[in-house]
Parts: sequence; structure tokens; C-alpha cells
Amino acid sequence: MTKENGVKVLTDMVADFVAHIGKKLPDDVVNKLEELGSQETAALPKVLYETMTKNQGLAVELNRPSCQDTGVLQFWLKCGTNFPYINELEALLKDAVVQATFAAPLRHNSVQTFDEYNTKKNVGKGTPTVWWDIVPNSDKCEIYAYMAGGGCTLPGKAMVLMPGAGYEGVTDFVLDQMTTYGLNACTDFVLNVCPPLLVGVGVGTSVETAALNSKKALMRPIGSHNDNANAAKMEKLLEDGINAIGLGPQGMGGKYSVMGVNIENTARHPSTIGVAVNVGCWSHRRGHLVVNPDLTVTCDTHSTWKFNA
Repeated sequence: MTKENGVKVLTDMVADFVAHIGKKLPDDVVNKLEELGSQETAALPKVLYETMTKNQGLAVELNRPSCQDTGVLQFWLKCGTNFPYINELEALLKDAVVQATFAAPLRHNSVQTFDEYNTKKNVGKGTPTVWWDIVPNSDKCEIYAYMAGGGCTLPGKAMVLMPGAGYEGVTDFVLDQMTTYGLNACTDFVLNVCPPLLVGVGVGTSVETAALNSKKALMRPIGSHNDNANAAKMEKLLEDGINAIGLGPQGMGGKYSVMGVNIENTARHPSTIGVAVNVGCWSHRRGHLVVNPDLTVTCDTHSTWKFNA
């Protein structure tokens, strides 16, 4: 296969996958929503979970996006230095987003700042957003694709705590976002996101490292745990604490407010603790591909997706 043909195949692959994740939720999200719905006992939350299931079924049946806000496309790449298309990746990801915008279709969500016009292609200066993790001596590329809507991770929060705040300060910060904002219906950080939420918490040394960690946390599977025992314990404590608030599905009350809490952390300066929160709504549209150098591909998030070059 020539390099030119390979670029076209990879572009078509990503475009097809982006269109698919806009219409079909990941397997782990579907399973978790079914689990939470089965555990609710009150009539209203049960009806809301049933409505979510019906919405997803209709999205697939009618071949339409599962949420009207298809967000801005964001990609996290774990790319090997020997992956043969590493030089072309950013350009082809942008082309794939344009292709998916018209094929899916996706709502036009890229507005050029200051000039204030919509490109109507879902691409613009810095969009789609691409973050890189370079993997030495590897010839594979992992592509995490995420649709970040105006009500999910885009209104995230981040700040730097003084060291005296400790990890209790991290907990306070997270719970503040789930309560102070979560109770102001229609204009808030949480209810605008449509619970149950997947909560991504980032801990690092500054606002930007914490924010990136919290975004990265949302790429992890539901039910996974931080490999640090203390962080994993905090994940469980925060999950229990947020559920105890009683927001419930769509913020209408219920036993469960979150699908899970994922924490990602990096080392910090001795005098600072950076913390950030990003949340994914119940329609948590993210997907994960592993692309081999010959462009064979595996997907571990959507058993429903297959690609034929």
C-alpha cells in the first residue's frame, strides 16, 4: 500500500469511527446505565433510565446522533515513534472530522474565537484538539476519540491548592463542583451535563497538568481503578459521596448520580496541589482504537463497530 493510499484508509477509518461513536455509546457505558437503572426503585428515575435506553435504540435505528450536541472532537494519541503515519496524523484527523461532519452528520460546533464565525466543518484553529503521548520503539498508534459537548467536559473546573489543604482540599473541591454548581438547575456545571456522570478528577502540580489529567481520566473504562491504592480509595469515597447527594438521572433525584469517579495523577511541586474536574454526561461518547502499522485495527470500546477498508 502506498503512503497516499494508507493516509486515505486511515482517514476513512477515523471518520467512520467518529460517526459511529456519535450514534452508539461505548459498551461499558451501556452496561453501566442498565445496571444503575435496575438498581433504582423510585418510579421517576426508572422511567428516565428507560428513556435513555429508548433514545439509544432510536439513534441506532434511525442512524442519527444520540445527542443533538455532538460536541467538539478531541483526540488523545498514544503513538509509537515507528508508526508509519505519525507525520500525517494531525492533518488526517482534521480531514476525518470534516468527513464525519457531513457523513454522520455532526452539528457544526467550531466557532473561530474573536472573529466569531462558525466554520461549519467542526474544524478551526486548534480544533479538533489533539494531545500526544509518544511511545518510544513502538509501531502502533492508539487513538482515543471523544465528543466534548458544551454541557460535559467543556465547562470543567481547575485550580491550584496550597499544600496545607491536603487531599481533604481535593475532596472539598470535587464535592463543591457537584453541590454548589449541581443544585443550580439549568445554569450549572452538573445538571447541564445530564447525570449520571462519569467524573474525571485530575491531580498534578498546576492547573494545566491537573486539567489534562482529568480529561485523560475520562478515557478510562468505567469500573477501572487508579493503580495507586490511595488514589483508588479516593475514587470509591468520592463516588459514594457524590451518589449520596441524590442528584439522580437528569438531576431529578435518585440513588445514583455518577457512573464512576476516575482519578489520574502526576507528581507535584512540594508547595502546590493542582486539581481539576471534568465530567462526562450519561451520553458519554468516547472510543478507543489500536491501529497497527499495516492499518489493521482493533476496537475495545464498541463491539458494534467494524471497518472495512
